[in-house]
Amino acid sequence: MLIRLVVFALFVLLLALGFAWLADRPGDLSLIWEGQIYQTKLIVAASAIIALIAAVMIAWWFVRLVWTSPHSVTRYFRARKRDRGYQALSTGLIAAGAGNALLARKMAARSRGLIRANQEPLINLLEAQAALIEGRHDEARAKFEAMANDPETRELGLRGLYLEARRLGANEAARQYAETAADNAPYLPWAAQATLEYRSQAGRWDDAIRLLEQQKAARVVEKAEANRLHAVLLTARAGEKLESNPTGARDDALQALKLAADFIPAALIAAKALFREGGVRKAASILEQAWKSAPHPEIGQAYVRARSGDSTLDRLKRAERLEGQRPNNVESLLVVAQAALDAQEFAKARAKAEAAARMQPREGAYLLLADIEEAETGDQGRVRHWLAQALKAPRDPAWVADGFVSDKWLPVSPVTGRLDAFEWKAPFGQIEGPLEDGSAPASIETALKTLPPLRDVRPESPVNDHRIIELERAATIAEAVRPTPTPAPTSAKPKPVEPTAGDKPTAPSEAKPFFGGLPDDPGVRDPRVEPEPKTRLRLF
Repeated sequence: MLIRLVVFALFVLLLALGFAWLADRPGDLSLIWEGQIYQTKLIVAASAIIALIAAVMIAWWFVRLVWTSPHSVTRYFRARKRDRGYQALSTGLIAAGAGNALLARKMAARSRGLIRANQEPLINLLEAQAALIEGRHDEARAKFEAMANDPETRELGLRGLYLEARRLGANEAARQYAETAADNAPYLPWAAQATLEYRSQAGRWDDAIRLLEQQKAARVVEKAEANRLHAVLLTARAGEKLESNPTGARDDALQALKLAADFIPAALIAAKALFREGGVRKAASILEQAWKSAPHPEIGQAYVRARSGDSTLDRLKRAERLEGQRPNNVESLLVVAQAALDAQEFAKARAKAEAAARMQPREGAYLLLADIEEAETGDQGRVRHWLAQALKAPRDPAWVADGFVSDKWLPVSPVTGRLDAFEWKAPFGQIEGPLEDGSAPASIETALKTLPPLRDVRPESPVNDHRIIELERAATIAEAVRPTPTPAPTSAKPKPVEPTAGDKPTAPSEAKPFFGGLPDDPGVRDPRVEPEPKTRLRLF
C-alpha cells in the first residue's frame, strides 16, 4: 500500500512538472483536417489529451464493472460464507480445547455446512475432537484414519491414532503408528521419541542409534541431549556384547565415554571389557578418571578388585589410592573401610566408617560398622545396636527411575519405558525410624555414646552356655506338655518335697515351676525367661 502511494505521488509530481514546463514555453498547435484549420494553444491541447485518456479509463472501468458484476457478487457472498465458516471452525476448536462438547459439535456441523470438508481438513479434526470429548472413540478413530489416508493430514491422523492406541494399551499398534510417522517425517519429536523408546525396549540398539542420528541431523533434539542419548544406547549395546564380544563392548563403551565423559555405566563396562582382555592399566586409568569426576561405589569396587590375585593388603593400598584422589568423600571413606575390614585391620576400618557416618549418616555406613563389630568382637549386643542405627538412617543412593529402585543401571525404565531414566540418588518414600516411636535417626556421636559396653566373654564359657541352652530348651518343652496338677480336696497343706540335684523338681500348683537351681538357691524362676549369664556359670 505504501508503495502505491509513493508511485501515485511521483506520477502527480511528474505531471505537474510537465504542465509547468509547457506553461513556461507558450506556443500554438494547428491542425488541418478536411480543409479546415483548427488552431489552439499547446497547453490546452495537452490538457485535452490527458482529459480524454482519463475519460477512456473511467469508461473502461465502468464497462468492466458492469460486465463482471455477477461474478463479483457471487465471489462476495462466497467469501462472506467462507468467513462465517472459518469463524465457526475457530469457535469450535476453542470449544473443543475447553471441553465443551455440545458447542464443538454444533460448530462442526455449521462449519461443514459453510465450508466443504475437502477444502478444509480441520473440520475432520474438530469432529474427531468432539467425538473424543463425548466418549465416542470409535468415531474419533474413524476420523483419524481418514486423516491418515490424506497426504495433507497424514501426520495429524497418525498422532491421533497413536494416542488412541496408547489409551487402549495396544502398545504394538502404537509402535507401528509411531514408526510410520517417524519414517515419513523424522523431524516429528513425538514420533521420533516414541519410536526411539520402543526400539530401545526391544533391544534394537542399532535401529535406535540410526534413528537418533536422523533426529540429530534434522535438529529435532539438541546436540547435548543427542550426545547423551547416543552414549546411553552405546552403553546398552556394549552391555549386551560384554560376555560374547569384549572387544566390541570395549569399543562401544569408549565411544560412549567420548560423548559423555562422566557416564558411570560406560566407564564400568569399558573397564570390565579391558580386564577380560588383560588391559588392567588402561582399565584402572578409566576408573580413576571416572572416580575423580563422580565417586561411585561400583567404580571403587571394580578398581579395588581389578586383579583377582591381589592380597587383601594390596586391595587396601588400592583403596587408599582412590581416597587420595578424592579425599574427604563419603564413598572414598567407605571403600577404604571395606578394604580394611577385609584385611582384618579393624582399627582403620572402624575409623573410616565412623568418619563416613559423621560426614553422611546413612544405612551403608552403619551396616559396615555392624560388620566390623561382628568380625572384631563378635558382641551381638553391639552388632544389634549398629543394625538398629542402620534401620533408622537414610537409605544409600541407588539407581532409581520412576519410583523403581534397581541394583544395577538399566537403559530403559521398566515402568514407563523412558530412555535414560535411571538416576543415582537416594530412593524416595522411605520411613525413617521405628514405626512405634517415629524417632529420627541419631547422629554417629549419639550412637557411639549409647553403644553398649563390650561384654566380657570368658574362654571356658562357650561349652557351658551351649549345654545351658539345650537344657533350658528341653525344660521349656517339658513344662509346656506337662498337665497342670489339681489341688487335693483335703484342707491339709501338703508337705513340700525338697528337690535334689539332677531330679525334676516338684512343687504345689500355686508355686512357680523351678528349673536349673541348686537346693540352696534362694529363689525360683519361670523357664520361659532366659537366665542371666551369672546364673549360667553357677550351674556347672
